[in-house]
Amino acid sequence: MTRKELRQRLEALGARAVWALFAALPVDAASGLGGWLGRSVGPLLGGVNRIARKNLKAAFPEKSEAEITVIIRGMWDNIGRVAGEFPHLDKIANERVELVGAEYIDLLRDDGQPGIFISGHVGNWEINGAVAALRGLPLHLVYRAANNPHVEDLYRKGRASISTTMIQKGPEGARQALMVLKKGGHLGMLVDQKMNDGVPVPFFGRDAMTAPAQAAFATRFKCPLVPARVERIGGAHFRVTVLPPMDFPHTNDNHEDNRLLLVRINALLEEWIRERPDQWLWVHRRWPE
Repeated sequence: MTRKELRQRLEALGARAVWALFAALPVDAASGLGGWLGRSVGPLLGGVNRIARKNLKAAFPEKSEAEITVIIRGMWDNIGRVAGEFPHLDKIANERVELVGAEYIDLLRDDGQPGIFISGHVGNWEINGAVAALRGLPLHLVYRAANNPHVEDLYRKGRASISTTMIQKGPEGARQALMVLKKGGHLGMLVDQKMNDGVPVPFFGRDAMTAPAQAAFATRFKCPLVPARVERIGGAHFRVTVLPPMDFPHTNDNHEDNRLLLVRINALLEEWIRERPDQWLWVHRRWPE
């Protein structure tokens, strides 16, 4: 066994122990413990906190150091709660979600054509798939696999409870996603992460390399692109707001249409994040250095 394999197995062992603890606790206790762990451990991680602070200073130049510190602390609380809530996603979706715009989920379910559900890493981003499934719209979630394959097994276990099929990002995943749409299925995509070979699109006043797939898929299949926002509104309680399908640009230039659609998507994500900045992942290297 290599040192890397040993490290991955030890990481997975720790993750399974924490998972078992969260799973054994009631929802509120698991969420609260996760938040406490996030607030306690997260601020000690110097490198990622420097990234978060740098990102926040650029996004909110008007905010003081103290205000930024409060946002970072809230971010770690949210990340910890997301972890604590993972074993309880089905219960949360059934009992703890205020759903606004359910008619747009039903539209995707009943219109007889493929569709794409888009969101970002805000609130508890795992909730969207569970809410859609409860209304009879199972999603094929396009996601980035964990670096540790043993931890990846835990992620799959958690999402299996909410009737979500997973498609791993990459060339093979892109082919799978196309097949889903060709067969009239529905994708769920988190579209706020950096893609090194993506398209430069404004985000918080700076160009950010943005994955083009959601726009390319939507324009190719002429299918609804439906944004869904998750807000944590107190502890392990959430509001999911599903918006009408986005309007498509029509410039007679497919590449420009895709770019303009990405501009609209990023502007919408930015609006959500500005309203609740402590519920987004500022530790991500979203912008070029």
